[in-house]
Amino acid sequence: MPRYSYMGRPLKARPEELEEHSEKLHKALATAGIGSRREMEQLIADGRVSLNGQIAKVADRVKPGDLVKVNGKVIRLGWKKQVPRVLIYHKQEGEIVSRDDPEGRPSVFDHLPSVRSGRWISIGRLDFNTEGLLIFTTDGELANHLTHPRYEVEREYAVRLIGALDAAQMNSLLTGVELDDGIAKVDKIVPAGGEGVNQWYHLIIKEGRNREVRRLMEHLGLTVSRLIRVRFGPIAMPSRLKRGMKEELPEEEVEALLRWCGMARSAAEQRKSEDSSGVSNAAVSKRPESSADKLGHPKTGHPYRRRLNNKGERQ
Repeated sequence: MPRYSYMGRPLKARPEELEEHSEKLHKALATAGIGSRREMEQLIADGRVSLNGQIAKVADRVKPGDLVKVNGKVIRLGWKKQVPRVLIYHKQEGEIVSRDDPEGRPSVFDHLPSVRSGRWISIGRLDFNTEGLLIFTTDGELANHLTHPRYEVEREYAVRLIGALDAAQMNSLLTGVELDDGIAKVDKIVPAGGEGVNQWYHLIIKEGRNREVRRLMEHLGLTVSRLIRVRFGPIAMPSRLKRGMKEELPEEEVEALLRWCGMARSAAEQRKSEDSSGVSNAAVSKRPESSADKLGHPKTGHPYRRRLNNKGERQ
């Protein structure tokens, strides 16, 4: 509960109250859009982040009022919870999902709108020769929820093969195939038609390994002639989103995505909760009524002494 001076002005929070509002430094930086949580952990470990003038450690926590710098630049941490921006993009073949490329190939980031603070973070990647749904966000925590292996978020692909899968091959994909980096498998695969030697399949995987779908098919002796990601988690690529087109999700859809990830309630629910908490704007701007006011006693003497005499509890 907020505390007030005798003139009704809000007082600074107690240290223990600030501690309750603290959070891990790498998480706060990710939420500010500097990068993913793992990238921020590495940035801190490299000694490139300072907290109140001292080199930060990965285990440090940050709270309102702390001075945080990354590479000597002050970072403003937004403590007021805001809905992050989320953008979907239909990646074309021949584009890379990276900001820097020594070969100078086109980048998907060239097509994204500018961000006032922070930056766009890619939720997963797609190969140079793969097209389909890419999701970008300004919230590193949201990106972590959708890409970390422990959350097992589904990725659905439409894949065109030169040749057809037989029952034994489909069963091996479902049970697991030994690749160079361990066993990989698909969670579901169904035929989707085709003509001649070109056969389409829809499959679902829950990992984001490099070229995983292509390597699975190569292991079975089949060649992928086209690969399209059509869904990532709860977000499916709409048919209206043609190659090279982008679309920013409205706030209500972003809130639904946050709830799907188990990260937050909707803004409407938060406002309702705040309204029902009994602390309104009027209560903040108006001095609480003291026991002296209720009893009709005159307001004489120093305010501090008057509070002691009335044994009023400081709010």
